[in-house]
Parts: sequence; C-alpha cells; structure tokens
Amino acid sequence: MNTGKTYQRSKTDLSKYDNSWYKQPPLLKNVLWFVTNALFLNSHLLVPVSFKRLILKAFGAKIGKGLMIKPKVNIKYPWLLSIGNDVWIGEEVWIDNLTEVSLGNNVCLSQGAMLLTGNHDYTRSTFDLSVGKIVIEEGVWIGAKSIVCPNVICHSHAVLAVNSVAVKNLEAYGIYQGNPAQWIRERKIEA
Repeated sequence: MNTGKTYQRSKTDLSKYDNSWYKQPPLLKNVLWFVTNALFLNSHLLVPVSFKRLILKAFGAKIGKGLMIKPKVNIKYPWLLSIGNDVWIGEEVWIDNLTEVSLGNNVCLSQGAMLLTGNHDYTRSTFDLSVGKIVIEEGVWIGAKSIVCPNVICHSHAVLAVNSVAVKNLEAYGIYQGNPAQWIRERKIEA
C-alpha cells in the first residue's frame, strides 16, 4: 500500500537474531524429553493413558486426576505445564510452551488445537523472540484446529470455536469465533 510517504525501509536480518536471554533447558534433559515425547506422546502407538501421565509427571508436569490424552500430542516442555482434573487433550494437539501453560479442571483441547507461547517481534529487524504465558481456566473448550496465542487467558467456561485464533483474553462463558476471534454470544450450560 502506497501512502505517498517516502522513507527508508528497514529489512529483517536474521543473522542478528539473538535469543540468548531465553533460558534453554539442560541439553541432556531436552534430548531425553525429545526422544520420550516422540516415542510415547507424539506418536500413533497405542500407549496407555496411565503411562503417558506417568511420563509427563516424571518430566515435571503437574497433573491432576482423570487426564485423557490422545495420540500424536506434542508438548514442548512438560516441566512448564500444569494440568487440572478431568482434562481432555485430543489428537494432534500441540502445546508449544516456551513458558508456563496452565490448564484448569474440565478443560477440553480438541483435535489439532495449538497453544503457542512464543512469537517474534516483526517490527524489529532482529525478529526478536517474545514469550508469554497461557492460562486456560476451568471448563474452557478450545475447538479443533484453533490457536491460543501468547499472553492469553481463556476465562472460565469460554469456548473458542473451530479454526479460530485467540489473540486476546476470552471472557468467561463467552463463545468466540474467527481470526482474530470475536465474541459471538454467551455460552449457556444446562444442568
């Protein structure tokens, strides 16, 4: 789009990218998790859910009772993951948690949902990494193929509809849809 203004445009220079401020996990821990995740979680192998829970706990995840976790789930760093009671995680969910992700009780992450705690500052020539926590409160449903971005809180019982993108907080009991997700209507739950 030409606004009629003349100015020198800067360019992205990835050779100057530096995320040395970000504290990476120890190499051995990271490699062990990468292999374990590939074999038992991010796999189509029929691994018992009880074994998946045990693995996640062994790598530092905080997990309540009643977790259901389907095949092909990818979790970046389980030691930065907190999961409440009776949580469902569907096939091909990707929890890309470079920082803390918290899932409350009775949360449902449907197939292919993505929780992305990292992003890049496209206004900087160095394309700096930025990270932000994600909090998914009690009773929230993240629909299939939906994305929750960094620094987003999905408040109690909110719904993010199929293939939608949450770039800002979702109000309690709100149903959101689109890219970016917009409030559509109130969620009403029958007893």
